[in-house]
Amino acid sequence: KVTKFPTNSPSYTDTILTLHDLTELKQIRRMRADFVANASHEMKTPLASIIGLIETLQTSAKDDGAARAEFLHIMSEQADRMKRLISDLLSLSKIEADTSAPEGELKIPNILNEVKRHSKWHSEQKNVTVTLDISKNLPILRGDKEQITQVFVNLIQNAIKYGHKDSEVIVKAQVTRKLPVELSDKYDRAVQISVIDKSDGIPPEHIPRLTERFYRVDTARTRKLGGTGLGLAIVKHILSRHNSILKVESEVGVGSVFSVYIPFVDNTALLNPPKAEENSDDNLSDSIN
Repeated sequence: KVTKFPTNSPSYTDTILTLHDLTELKQIRRMRADFVANASHEMKTPLASIIGLIETLQTSAKDDGAARAEFLHIMSEQADRMKRLISDLLSLSKIEADTSAPEGELKIPNILNEVKRHSKWHSEQKNVTVTLDISKNLPILRGDKEQITQVFVNLIQNAIKYGHKDSEVIVKAQVTRKLPVELSDKYDRAVQISVIDKSDGIPPEHIPRLTERFYRVDTARTRKLGGTGLGLAIVKHILSRHNSILKVESEVGVGSVFSVYIPFVDNTALLNPPKAEENSDDNLSDSIN
């Protein structure tokens, strides 16, 4: 934008040149368009399947009892898929719109035990054992309990879903001073909660994109297992609201480790001030099964 205006001298004018960098704005618009396109596609796929099966039931299969039962089962599965997708879209939209500071107490042992109980049916379907290894004297954190619970529901149920049958998922919670570089400049300690599975693992080229909306390592397998492609995007946005991050390590053919780092912020210290004798690594690393 160029603006000219006269100066005190009749023979000269001053010019102001204003530059606006639109790169970020264009990127946001492109991401929004991609999101709408992906969401529309994800909704259309099960809807098209349901409509096609209804049309078949109204015509050629209306007198075939076996076909009716099979088609109704498929329709029920596709309707459940749409329900999960709508629920995740609403959750993501709500999280993104909420700019307030998270409030409330976070008692990590209670949250993890609650998620383990809620995941019992999923783990029993694959004979997967969920083991909690929680350090003693974890600090009480401050945040949105409902959202942080959703983080661990997504991570633990993903570990069960993509893990091998008859395997074990270990959830380890401890205080650590070994922080990722994204946190180390601002904080010196964090609560680290790691979800460790035994699975096919994730190829390294996919790891940087895991938290993108609708990104899937194996699209067919994810859909077959009921994934919406939004679970880790929801995790990322919730953690961002809590000044926290997710780190992923994986080895193909062995398994994956999804680690959440929730740093010690000012309000954490106010909720649960550490005693002087508890500041050593030895006291912080005691754990129970």
